[in-house]
Amino acid sequence: MTFEVNRRLVAPRAPVPTGAEIDAVTASILRGAFETTCFEVATHLGRCASSAIINQSNERNGSIMDAHGRLAGLSVGIPQLLFISPLSVRYGLEHFEADDWGPGDVFLGNDPEHGGGHLPDYNVFAPVFDELGKLVAIQALQAHQGDTGGKDPGGFSVDARELQAEGLIVPCVKLVHRGERRRDMIELLVRNNRMPSFAGDLAAMISAVELGAERILELCGRYSADTVRAAINWNIAETERRFRSEVAEWPDGVYEATVFIDHDTVGNPDVRVQVACRVAGDQLTVDMTGSDERPELVCVWNTFSNSRGYAMAQLASMVDPTITKNEGLFNAVEMIIPEGSILQPPPGKPVALGAFHPAVEVGEAICIALSKILPERSSPQVYKLGMPNSVIGFDDTGAMWMDQGVDVRASDASATQGIDGWGAMCSGLGNLILAGAEEAEARFPVLNLSREMTRDTGGAGRWRGQCGTRNVKQILEPSSAAAWMVSKRHPLRGLRGGDDAGPYGNRFLVGTADEYEVENAVQTALPSGAVLAYQYGGGAGFEPALDRDPNAVLEDVLDEYVSIEAALARYGVVMAGSADDGTLAVDEAGTRELRAQRAAASE
Repeated sequence: MTFEVNRRLVAPRAPVPTGAEIDAVTASILRGAFETTCFEVATHLGRCASSAIINQSNERNGSIMDAHGRLAGLSVGIPQLLFISPLSVRYGLEHFEADDWGPGDVFLGNDPEHGGGHLPDYNVFAPVFDELGKLVAIQALQAHQGDTGGKDPGGFSVDARELQAEGLIVPCVKLVHRGERRRDMIELLVRNNRMPSFAGDLAAMISAVELGAERILELCGRYSADTVRAAINWNIAETERRFRSEVAEWPDGVYEATVFIDHDTVGNPDVRVQVACRVAGDQLTVDMTGSDERPELVCVWNTFSNSRGYAMAQLASMVDPTITKNEGLFNAVEMIIPEGSILQPPPGKPVALGAFHPAVEVGEAICIALSKILPERSSPQVYKLGMPNSVIGFDDTGAMWMDQGVDVRASDASATQGIDGWGAMCSGLGNLILAGAEEAEARFPVLNLSREMTRDTGGAGRWRGQCGTRNVKQILEPSSAAAWMVSKRHPLRGLRGGDDAGPYGNRFLVGTADEYEVENAVQTALPSGAVLAYQYGGGAGFEPALDRDPNAVLEDVLDEYVSIEAALARYGVVMAGSADDGTLAVDEAGTRELRAQRAAASE
C-alpha cells in the first residue's frame, strides 16, 4: 500500500484553473511575496517556539502549495526540510471533502508512509480560500520536534525494528476547525510528547501558518485570487523552462556514482547508495536503481519524500541559483527511486535515522556523478554525521531534559572549484544555527571543555577541505546517552581527484580506565563527570593535491590546518627552515623533483 500511495502522491499535477492573464513582472512580484511570506512564517515560529531545537537552531522551513498540491513557493532553509512538505499536504488534499476543509482550518501530518519526512518532522498547514469558497493555496510549515512519543526519548532509536517504535504516527489530523482550536487533538499530541516545551512549539506552529494564510489572503484581496493562481502557474512553468534550458547545455551521457554508509546500527556493512544521472537533450533522469535492498538492514531506511527532497536539494544547487525553487524543478527531472530499497522502504520500516543516512548519500552521489561535467557547481549539500551524542536526563521535578548534541562545530566543509573549504558550517546544513557553549550549558547539566579544529582532517586537493573539530563535553549529572557512528571507513568523498575528508570518531568515558571508542550504535548510562569526545570529519578536497600551489600549502602549515608531515606526504611539498623561528619556507627545487617523481609513478 505504501508504494501505491507514493505513486499517487508524486503523479504530475495540472496547472490550477484561472481566467486571469498575467505578465512576467506581476508574476515575479507575487513569487517574491510568497517567498517573503514563507520566511515570515518560519521566523514567527523561531521567535515564538519554546524549545531550543526550534527557537535556536532554525530547523524549520516554510512553503506554499497551490490547490493541486504543487509547490508554489518556499523559504530557503536546511536541505533536509527544503522540499518535503508537498507530499503530506497532497495526502491531506485527498481527503478534502471527508475532512471538511474550510477557511480557518489547520492540519498536521508526519506519517512517513503518507508523504511525510521522518516522524520528528511535523508538517502543519493551513488552507486559504477565495471569496467564492474555492481553495487558492496552502501555507505549510515543517519543523523538527524534540520528541515523538516513541520508545526512546527524542525519536531516534538505534535499535528500532518497526516504525511504531519511533513515535506517534499522524497521517493527517485537523488541529483547528474554522478558527477554533480542537482541544481533543491538541491534547492528544501534547500528551504523547515528553518535551515540556512541546505545547508551546505546537501553538507557535499553528499561529505561524495562520499568519501565512492571512498574508496569502491579503494578496488575493490586492491582486485577486485568479491573478494569484495565474502567477503560480507562470512561475512553475518558468522554473521548468529555465531548468531544462540549463540541462540542454550539459553533454549528453550517463554519469554514475556509488557511495557507502559504513554499516547499519547492528553492523551490516557497506550500505550502498547508487545513482545514475542521465542527460538527454533537456531531460535529466536521476536513477537510484542499485541502491541497497537488503531486508535485514536496521535503521538505514529513508522516507520516500525525504529521498526525493534531498535529491532535488542537491540538483537545485547545481544550476543557476536565481531559478525559483518550486514544482517546476520536479517537472523537469525524472526520478527513479526503486520500491523496496533503502530510499523507498517497504511498509513499517523505522526511518528516523534515515534522515541522516542514507538521505545525505543521495545528495553526495548526485554531486559526485555530476561533478564530472559541472565542476564549477559541485558542492555536496550534505553532512556525514551519523547521529550526534544525545544525552538525556531528568531534573528534580521529573521533567526530562535532552541535549541533542547539535553543537557548534567545524565539519564537512568541502572545497569547491577555486575555493578552499572555509568557516565551520558546511553547505549541507544551510541556515541551521548550532548551539554555542554558553547556550547549551545554561539549559543542560553539561560542561563544554573544548571545541578545537583538528589538523590534517581536511581532504587534500588543489583546493583543500576545511578541518573537522574535536568537541569534548563533560556530563555533570547521571544520565543516558545514545549515538550512531558512521563515516569512519567511508567519510565524505573527494571530488575530481581530491582526497576524501578526515573520518569521524567518538570516545566515551574519556580519561578513565573504562574509556572506549564507539564503533557503531550505542545506548548507555553515564555517571556524573563522564567525558565524551566527538571527532567531526572535515571537508573533502577538490582536484589532485599535487596541483595545489606550494605557497598555499605553506600558508596551510602556518595556519595549522596542515602539518609539515602531511604537506610532504599528501601534497608533495618539501619544507625548509622552522615555523618556530619564522624561517619556514617552500623548498622549490625539492618540491618540483618530488612532485615529478610522484606524477611519473602514477602514470
